[in-house]
Amino acid sequence: MAKDLNELEGMIGKVPKFFRELAEKDPQMYEMVMKLEGHIWDDGALSKKTKKLIAIAIAASLRDQHATRAQLAGAANLGVTKKEIEEALRVAFLLAGMPAYVYGKAQLDEIIKD
Repeated sequence: MAKDLNELEGMIGKVPKFFRELAEKDPQMYEMVMKLEGHIWDDGALSKKTKKLIAIAIAASLRDQHATRAQLAGAANLGVTKKEIEEALRVAFLLAGMPAYVYGKAQLDEIIKD
């Protein structure tokens, strides 16, 4: 489990502003969320990198701009390549349709340059 935001950022990449505000405004909720985040993002049967690719594909499928951009921004910190993200987005296309793929690619091209 990540003990603080810097450790979480090291695990998953960019940490949303929400976490920083939550730590100040509701420390008890912050503690619970951090435990859940650590449990989810820790290496297990799947690596952090694989989990990041899944998260990007899901966020793009939902066409959630904030989540997609946050996941993409943190991807490079975990060694995720643009090529790997493009492949994950093709899986999203197969299961969630063309809009998910196009949305994800547009965000990817804006966030991660070749």
